[in-house]
Amino acid sequence: MKKWITIALVTLVSLPSFAGQFKTIKNSEVHYSAFNSAMLTPEVATQYKLKRNGYSAILNISVLDTSKLGKPAVDAKVTGSSKNLIGQTKQLNFKQVKEGKAIYYLAEFPITNEEQLSFNINIDAGNTGSGPISFTQKFYVEE
Repeated sequence: MKKWITIALVTLVSLPSFAGQFKTIKNSEVHYSAFNSAMLTPEVATQYKLKRNGYSAILNISVLDTSKLGKPAVDAKVTGSSKNLIGQTKQLNFKQVKEGKAIYYLAEFPITNEEQLSFNINIDAGNTGSGPISFTQKFYVEE
């Protein structure tokens, strides 16, 4: 649990403008953030088998059930892709991470300096809610 808290804190401190991004789909509250993997501590990267370098980024998705007290995390099928400004599309491969009652979906992808990517993500949380989310973000390489 401590490792995930480290990821969350790094994300919140490093990218405050993205920390509160979410979309509501039926009874699902889908939170998302994308950040350069150099922001991870070496211990967190090792724990979750993530690349930690300035040319990789991570997309973090979590799905919460707003119809239940405390908005618990729910299992979901998360798929999606990213597209750069010249139309090159990359499929994202999400891996599920469970820590206690928390559930996260992480996808790694390569980035170049000042690259702007558009993300199209599909969430399927069954009866809780299913649908797409889309957002665009600019990335910077960390040397």
